Amino acid sequence: MKQTCYIVDDELHAVEMLITYIAQTEGLELAGYSTNPLVALNEVTGDNPPDVTFLDVEMPELSGLDFTELAGSHTRIVLTTAYQEFAVAAFEKEVFDYLLKPISYTRFRKCIQRIERSNKTKAHREKRDFFYVKSDIKGKAVKVRVNDIIYVEGALNYVKIHQAKGAILSYLTLSEMLQYLPAEQFSRIHHSFIINNEKITTIEGGRVTLEGHIYVTLGRSYKETFLAQMSQSLLKSKRQP
Repeated sequence: MKQTCYIVDDELHAVEMLITYIAQTEGLELAGYSTNPLVALNEVTGDNPPDVTFLDVEMPELSGLDFTELAGSHTRIVLTTAYQEFAVAAFEKEVFDYLLKPISYTRFRKCIQRIERSNKTKAHREKRDFFYVKSDIKGKAVKVRVNDIIYVEGALNYVKIHQAKGAILSYLTLSEMLQYLPAEQFSRIHHSFIINNEKITTIEGGRVTLEGHIYVTLGRSYKETFLAQMSQSLLKSKRQP
């Protein structure tokens, strides 16, 4: 089944670019678009809400952040903006991803791939809680429990799967690992690291702390996506500060 997409942006050229990206991406279908956020809000929160809404942040009458407060429970929100400083505010909203303009097709595809991974995870709640990997010892396969993984580290042609009881070295790539691991539980936050979100103790600046006082650098190109993902688990008051 195709993922339906809606676009909200007061700049028509930005809408046209996303329409082009959606049209050339298998598995996506354009549900509609509007340059007026008030019109879009009625459509997105109607009887047939889109699966994904690509939403500009700075718009007249209703900002993208305010739109998210009203529509976030109806559709997955992917914020689009030319300004990186909105990333912190996006972290405080329940947004799925955060795309910086000008949006490249490569970055757009990464967002869609994350959505696909998330869908697969939801569709397979009965997923196995373990898997086997070939170790650095020839002929030996080692059992790895998904919930025991703290983080996975890229090491040239290998990965190190770090657990509290030690690390396992296996001839795999980080991309191969990411395809197997549950999207809602694991995040790639650096070119060399995948972390288990359930093992996070703090997120501060450009660093994530994991259980066992393990510090992992938050890569610049992964920051927006990671913060958007974490915002879905952030408890916040609706009162004014």
